[in-house]
Amino acid sequence: MDDAKSRALKGTVFYDFRKMTSSMCRDTCSESGYLFAGLEYGAECYCGNRITATRMREEDCNLDCKGEKGTICGGVGRLSIYKVENLHPGSRKYRNVHYRGCYQKPKNVSAAFSMCCSHANLTSESCVELCADKEFPLAITQRSECCCGYSSIDFPLQQKFDDQYCGRAANQSDRGGFPEDNDHVLAFQTPVQDTRCTDRKFKPEKSNALVALSSFPGAGNTWVRHLIELATGFYTGSYYFDGTLYNKGFKGEKDYWKSGRTICVKTHESGKREIEMYDAAILLIRNPYRSLVAEFNRKCAGHLGHASEQHWKSKEWPDFVASYAPWWASHVLDWLKFGRRLLVVHYEELQQALFPQLRLITNFLNASVSDERLLCVESNQDGHFKRSGVRQRGFDPFTVEMKMQIDGYITIVDAALRTHNFSGLPQEYVPR
Repeated sequence: MDDAKSRALKGTVFYDFRKMTSSMCRDTCSESGYLFAGLEYGAECYCGNRITATRMREEDCNLDCKGEKGTICGGVGRLSIYKVENLHPGSRKYRNVHYRGCYQKPKNVSAAFSMCCSHANLTSESCVELCADKEFPLAITQRSECCCGYSSIDFPLQQKFDDQYCGRAANQSDRGGFPEDNDHVLAFQTPVQDTRCTDRKFKPEKSNALVALSSFPGAGNTWVRHLIELATGFYTGSYYFDGTLYNKGFKGEKDYWKSGRTICVKTHESGKREIEMYDAAILLIRNPYRSLVAEFNRKCAGHLGHASEQHWKSKEWPDFVASYAPWWASHVLDWLKFGRRLLVVHYEELQQALFPQLRLITNFLNASVSDERLLCVESNQDGHFKRSGVRQRGFDPFTVEMKMQIDGYITIVDAALRTHNFSGLPQEYVPR
């Protein structure tokens, strides 16, 4: 048995509404160091190290895998669970373990962390394995002490200290190195997903107010939708239909954009008629240089790919800039002119100060969200549509003429924001 309030498997979760197979789910859970893989609704994969639910009748699991007809992938509220590997303690290899940083040790350790224990020969790897086995997303180490838990008010991940306070070089690997005093600890993100904010649903009552999440293409709209869904617990909608986004869990993609069942609606449209269809809007703005590169990458290689060198050096790139750079400016100017109630959000400020910026967004959406849930969002902030690093092109794709054009648009948009009593563009946008 499985339900959103009490998951049978409490580790990583991922979706593929078109291609899910039992082997895909098992391989993903195995690579993340889990013992069990569970499939539900034919398209949802859950991982975990222990099963915390009642065993049901075999015939209750009756839905084919979306990508593998004839193979059962759970049912409605029912998981088909596989034992992945019989690994001995210490032999499990975890992917997706991230060093989060050096932090001040909480005054009340028992309140800040769910469990702590001491080991004479403690290593960061053994602490991560212990916490992952107990299904906690954070592992915290200090000399011989290992604690497991969640990001919380008592241990917020925003308040990071320089690595030197933990006796650790900034470029040191995730292995080894412990704080030399009793005031600081090292924190690691285990492969276990913080599931306090992963439940999502359509709004139970249709809203009369239609709120847009408006941006120029390449400005991070998908990432912000991911954050809003985690923070509010409600699906976001879209003026378009993107099958790739739907397959990966954005269920609001298939919903009629005017249904009122979603918390806000993605749009790249501008112009008086298109804007006045909405009662309010979150206007998302990103540095045009980065927006243009991101959208060109998407056009050439999809949501997660990178354009090839051949693409950058073809006539396609200057034509793209000549067409899209003016659109970056006109998009903002139109929403400032015709938007009824606006919240302006800068992508870069959201990256730098996620918690306070998300609080502004959820308040604007009239969503009641606890601090604990926002801290959970911070733990899960990347989502499934983050490009892996920046592919080094070895050259600047922007010519002098392109920069002159784009810098002119930056100046115009900055002035327009200030005229409408918003703060101007972040300093990094300012023409160089």
